[in-house]
Amino acid sequence: MEIKKQLELIKRGTVEIISEKELASKLEKKRQLIVKAGFDPSAPDIHLGHTVLLRKMKHFQDLGHKVVFLIGDFTGMIGDPTGRSEIRKRMTEKEVIENAKTYKKQVFKILDEKKTEVVFNSSWLGKMSLKDTLELMAHSTVSQILARADFNERYK
Repeated sequence: MEIKKQLELIKRGTVEIISEKELASKLEKKRQLIVKAGFDPSAPDIHLGHTVLLRKMKHFQDLGHKVVFLIGDFTGMIGDPTGRSEIRKRMTEKEVIENAKTYKKQVFKILDEKKTEVVFNSSWLGKMSLKDTLELMAHSTVSQILARADFNERYK
């Protein structure tokens, strides 16, 4: 499919593509892109909002690109507050695994199971030591963290 048609499909339903020019350049190289999206298994069912992103992932998949469905099992167990105004309830490993099983059943109604790589973020986060975590934290300042509206509201 010509680049213009590929971009039309990818742009369909989007508000903005940050660097459409860069995306077009990557598509022109005719190499398989890797498209990753993370989903937190904080409930047994994905919601309607997830389907927007899943459909876009399917578009990339239909164009021959690799899709990685990332399940935030580790962050789900520690109550990752990303995008929330309050701390989320911590979940047990069993709860997260059960939710992840239902997620897989549901997403494969949209994505092609044979062409989708499923990855759990515990595969790298679960191996981090305290030293690794502190080194990672050294890359952010309190000011940068508080610049995020959700953390700033919670701090106030």
